[in-house]
Amino acid sequence: MNDVCKQLHISYPIIQGGMGNISNAPLAAAVSEAGGLGMIGCGTMPPDEVETIIYDTVKRTYMPFGVNIAINVANDIDAMIALVKKHHIPVVSLSAGNPGPFITRLKQANICVIVVVASVKHAEKATAEGADILVAEGVEAAGINANAELTTFTLIPQICSSVHVPVVAAGGIGDGKGLAAAIALGASGVQLGTRLIATKEAPFHETYKNKIIHAKATDAVLIGRTVGPLRRVLKTPFIEKLHSMEQEGAGAKTYLEWTSESNHRKGALDGDLDNGFINGGQVAGLITDIPTVRELFQQMIADARKQMETSLRLLPD
Repeated sequence: MNDVCKQLHISYPIIQGGMGNISNAPLAAAVSEAGGLGMIGCGTMPPDEVETIIYDTVKRTYMPFGVNIAINVANDIDAMIALVKKHHIPVVSLSAGNPGPFITRLKQANICVIVVVASVKHAEKATAEGADILVAEGVEAAGINANAELTTFTLIPQICSSVHVPVVAAGGIGDGKGLAAAIALGASGVQLGTRLIATKEAPFHETYKNKIIHAKATDAVLIGRTVGPLRRVLKTPFIEKLHSMEQEGAGAKTYLEWTSESNHRKGALDGDLDNGFINGGQVAGLITDIPTVRELFQQMIADARKQMETSLRLLPD
């Protein structure tokens, strides 16, 4: 049995990305109901808001789901850890910061710990500290991106050869061929973000979904190179203005104000692309439809099997 499926008690080796402050119960529950691992991202939300989403998710599914804590931006990490213990959340994903101080605390509560990494160094450190599963995220991925250089498919084999825990590939994956490629390189599964935005259950503005399905890969751009943190977003009028400001020397304070979670919500939830932005990965260039999550997963598994069979036939005896 697939190691990721076994550890997470899921049917398909597919994990939902956290999605920060636009995280929600309908999508997380749909992912879990379809056989993957739904994920609630804490982002900068206060604990009571996160708890409301947890309650709503529990009402929608009996299947396991996880909570993502972005360490450097979380509102109150101690309160978030208390929440996952209170609600017996079986899986916690740690990202955007040093996971070391928190891994032991979570594992003592019998919580499976996933750590998002962007380099071999960080992968080895997280494994030594007790991480159960690693998500290796390449530069193709949407949102805040710790990796300015390595692509997913160069990162995966390096990390897989350096650690002894299951590795999940993230960044640039949205179909069965991507799943097959990740497995061929040593990964045990994949994490999806942008692809899940464009699903029927995802309660995001139709403008956001349509922007994804009509996007080219080059429409997913990195911003923040001069000030940080790096973030991959889709081109919009708002982003064009921000990019011009960055080129003209706008400082970190201005950049952080423009890339605030409130402006993210304006784009993702309100569809206001003149005054808000939307995260988007390079995989947007592959996305052309809006299926249900269950349809997506079933198609991905079928296409991955087909691609693997085709690949084997291409190899010489």
